[in-house]
Amino acid sequence: MRYYVLDRGDQLSVDLAEQFHTLAAQHHFEMDAESPNIVISIGGDGTMLHAFQTFIDRISDIAFVGVHTGHLGFYSDWKADELPELVELMSNSILSEDIPPRIVKYPLLELTIHKKSGTTSHIALNEFTLKGVDGTLVAQIDINDQLFEMFRGDGICISTPSGSTAYNKSLGGAMVHPTIEALQIAEIASINNRIYRTMGSPLLLPKHHHSDIYSRKDQRLLLTVDHKNFTIDDLISVSCQVSKQKISFARYRPYPFWNRVRSAFLEE
Repeated sequence: MRYYVLDRGDQLSVDLAEQFHTLAAQHHFEMDAESPNIVISIGGDGTMLHAFQTFIDRISDIAFVGVHTGHLGFYSDWKADELPELVELMSNSILSEDIPPRIVKYPLLELTIHKKSGTTSHIALNEFTLKGVDGTLVAQIDINDQLFEMFRGDGICISTPSGSTAYNKSLGGAMVHPTIEALQIAEIASINNRIYRTMGSPLLLPKHHHSDIYSRKDQRLLLTVDHKNFTIDDLISVSCQVSKQKISFARYRPYPFWNRVRSAFLEE
């Protein structure tokens, strides 16, 4: 097994990374920073986003495993004191074909950003947001090449199902099971009057639909893709759709999505 570890950088995460390397060596795992089969994220959800973006060019060849060291880890199956059990299960999955890890695949968000200065493409695991920097965002939102609404407000958030429990939830969006291939559009503090009228509620688009957001005034904007921020002042439009690529997670033991939701938001 070729593996790589990416940690959050705090002392606990660094120590756990060293512990993982020690345990992995005992089971003859090979540390490979260039072409790992498994990427271990040690930290929180932000660490997993960083790991995902680090290996975005090899996403179809890698499965991710999360080890949780913070207060809330939605992408993490394992706690800090469970590393020996994790490594043992990883080793057993190599030695016995009867107990391979369960690989779950979750949909991603594909973005094409059209600017006067050029076009760029991005893939998001959690969400994409567009906000005004110096004032409100003014934008036209099309769905499937048809005008849907004229938006004015603080911004727009478009999330994946696995990202629906993050910023989207705080905006009143629905929590969507991450196996559902869809994207969700949620408004950030919209203004409604006789000129600008919006739905005022989140929308779910299936994988064969797409949405385009057009800038409708000269405005400086903050564009966020997962944990990366970009300030732009020449935006033409952003095209959004469910990506053909998916992220893979290696499940070495069951941890159902709704158990994660209950643990994260309802249990004390």
